[in-house]
Amino acid sequence: MSQTLYIFDIDGTLTDSIPTYLKVITEVMQEEGLSNIDTDYDNYLHHTDRYAIAYNWHRNFNETPNEEIHKSFDKKLRDALMQEPPVVEIAGAKKVLETLQKRNIPFAFGTGAYPHATAVKMKACNLPFPEEVLATSFTSISRAGFVKQAIKKASDFYKIVSFDKIVAVGDGVWDLKAAQELDIDFIGIGHKNKDKMIALGCNKWIATMEDFYQFID
Repeated sequence: MSQTLYIFDIDGTLTDSIPTYLKVITEVMQEEGLSNIDTDYDNYLHHTDRYAIAYNWHRNFNETPNEEIHKSFDKKLRDALMQEPPVVEIAGAKKVLETLQKRNIPFAFGTGAYPHATAVKMKACNLPFPEEVLATSFTSISRAGFVKQAIKKASDFYKIVSFDKIVAVGDGVWDLKAAQELDIDFIGIGHKNKDKMIALGCNKWIATMEDFYQFID
């Protein structure tokens, strides 16, 4: 088995789901009684469900949501997303993950979304999705935190104590910053944040997952 680990962001990297998901999380918060919602999600301190819910809950109720509230939001986000048209994959995502599986190259997922909604998106796209290597913001408000968790889960799942190389793949500046914080390699994807990522030191970039093969060790 390869000693290189790839850690994929999901929204905007593997699934074309960002507009739908932002709509859903806003509507779910409104349904739960939050009226003062900051929808400038791109400028949040952390681009994660856990932060979005905690931040807006505090804006409205001047208190920190407990774990039961986060669990409730996790399920409500799943249910709401299932009422939307199914999301589609970022071009080439399914083939890339299948190729990694066939070549025995380890991969894992680190996403700012919550786990139940993540499963809906991945299954709608029919993407390979071993949930044993899924790390989400449910257990860490920061992106670096759940990327570290993804590495640990991958180590346990693939029975590799230490990877020779770890590569994070993501579409956001926040993905790049997490990789830099953890001192791991990074591949940027998508046009939306390309210029910002390059300005911050991203030196590997692809338009879609169809261009990913050049970076497979």
